[in-house]
Amino acid sequence: MSTPAQAMQAQAEFESRLLAKPNVVGVGVGFKEEKGKTQGDLALVVLVEQKKPLAALEPHEVIPPEVDGMRTDVYEVGQLRAQQTPRERFRPLIPGGVSIGHYKVTAGTFGALVKDRTTGEVLVLSNNHVLAYNNEAQIGDNILQPSAMDGGAAPSDVVAKLERFVRLRFLDEPPDAPPSGGTPNPPCDVVTAVAAIANTIAAALGSNRRLTIASAAAVERARELTGGGVPDSPQLLLRALAVSPNAPTNQADCAVARPVDPAMFSEIIRHIGIVKETTAPTLGMRVGKYGRTTAYTEGNITLLNATVNITYSTSGGRQRVARFVGQVIAEGMSEGGDSGSLVVSTVDRKAVGLLFAGSPVATIFTPIDIVLNALNVSL
Repeated sequence: MSTPAQAMQAQAEFESRLLAKPNVVGVGVGFKEEKGKTQGDLALVVLVEQKKPLAALEPHEVIPPEVDGMRTDVYEVGQLRAQQTPRERFRPLIPGGVSIGHYKVTAGTFGALVKDRTTGEVLVLSNNHVLAYNNEAQIGDNILQPSAMDGGAAPSDVVAKLERFVRLRFLDEPPDAPPSGGTPNPPCDVVTAVAAIANTIAAALGSNRRLTIASAAAVERARELTGGGVPDSPQLLLRALAVSPNAPTNQADCAVARPVDPAMFSEIIRHIGIVKETTAPTLGMRVGKYGRTTAYTEGNITLLNATVNITYSTSGGRQRVARFVGQVIAEGMSEGGDSGSLVVSTVDRKAVGLLFAGSPVATIFTPIDIVLNALNVSL
């Protein structure tokens, strides 16, 4: 029987090739399923938007039954999206689990109160895409409770100001841009001619998307995909960038805001209580969350160490994709607007992760200690 270490080793070796296949949106380590029932054997699990009959697939699109001696499995999860969408104004105390968001964001969830490890100040925890508008916000911007979609408006519903966030890195940006705020580092091994070609094609197609640089590895991959020629569309070049070893990746979608008045916020998360300890996620663990859209729900963890491509709706209705590594996937237990919810173990109510994305059949969250360390805060 395979061990988790063996499964993760196979994942590290074959992940980029699997993610390059059409319809594939993620790869993780989980249990093999047979006829809808979970078996005891570990497998390298490939996440697809839609399962298709073998006859409908080209040879290069087929997921092999095993890689390097490790069995594979395929889970259908639909399109994985950052969960943004349409609740109630809470006064005098605002509990965890309720509607909150940057004034330009539709709706998200106030996860929990945390403390700055340096100053001891109380801060509000949620996602970047909830509090920092997918990197587009400015420090000090207004945070509303309830969120704008739920009727919140300035100045009466301004309850906090954006304090800091971990910058999201998208697949269509330079691979060597820093993972947090600041001036991007100059990329190494740059082939600017490819960017110019792609931009010319994009202009001809009427697209407003532009590339600035591409790595040599991405160019070589693009040549493979086009039989040795120059990529004939910007989309194909972006796909090449996505499977490049230098593709930008993320570990967490997270941010904190500083309360206008800390006394307005409660440590209690609805239905869950006060959470002060953390625990590591494990396969099969039963977890729960309280979120703005679906309230209290539970599910089992199905995958660990998942690499997933998440679609974000950014300003102007633009769709951008960000790749996340080291994520946890549970059964479907969330909907749009639940982003930012604190995920806890149902056994001891210890924090397990921060929810940020999903689909009707899958909920995706980041292990909580990664989030806390990234933001330099504690529960």
